[in-house]
Amino acid sequence: MTMTPRLRKFALTAHVTTTVGWLGAVVVFLALAVVGLTSHDAQTVRGAYLVMEPVAWFVLVPMAIASLLTGIVQSLGTPWGLFRHYWVLFKLLITVFATIVLLIYMETFSLMAGVAADPSADLDVVRNASPGLHAALALLLLLVATVLAVYKPRGMTAYGRRKQKDQRTVSPAADAAT
Repeated sequence: MTMTPRLRKFALTAHVTTTVGWLGAVVVFLALAVVGLTSHDAQTVRGAYLVMEPVAWFVLVPMAIASLLTGIVQSLGTPWGLFRHYWVLFKLLITVFATIVLLIYMETFSLMAGVAADPSADLDVVRNASPGLHAALALLLLLVATVLAVYKPRGMTAYGRRKQKDQRTVSPAADAAT
């Protein structure tokens, strides 16, 4: 299935927008994690960890899922395909992996917010380097996916080579029939 040019541009715009939104949200999340780790003000530290959970639920998770879904739609509606080129497959795997890790990590955000909400909890217990580490790794993965999307390194999968061969075989026969 190939999309019309207008629909393809719409799908590409949706994919780029959600992916850039996800990337931006990860950067903001990394900043929150740094503030939580480095601030000397107890309210600021607690506030950073308290806001991480809703930001993750209302921004990170929707953007990650939207990026994944729009990427799948985009690849299925274009000649690049979902499994034809290694760079598309690697982007898919990166996005699926990052989304799954995020969804699994959501329980940790809830626990950290609970600790941060307890005014009797010592700040050393509230501070946690894990969100910063996860955000930094997510940023790295999303930047790798971006580089793959921009540079589109060569290399077709075995499936892609078969599809390309099938298209070459079918095309001359179809041309001869007309």
